[in-house]
Amino acid sequence: MFYKKPLEERIADRVAQRKPLEEGKHFEHGPAKFVFVFLIVSVVLMHVVGLAVVMHFYG
Repeated sequence: MFYKKPLEERIADRVAQRKPLEEGKHFEHGPAKFVFVFLIVSVVLMHVVGLAVVMHFYG
């Protein structure tokens, strides 16, 4: 009456229903792509600003 599939089987069913990934497409989820790009850009900017500060005071 209250039978529920185990979690592993429910995940497997959900994965089987998804369409296959397209060639060259790494992010299916739009917000994940946005967060990834934002983190990469922020790290690069922090490095550039840090390098500029160090060069200003010690250069």
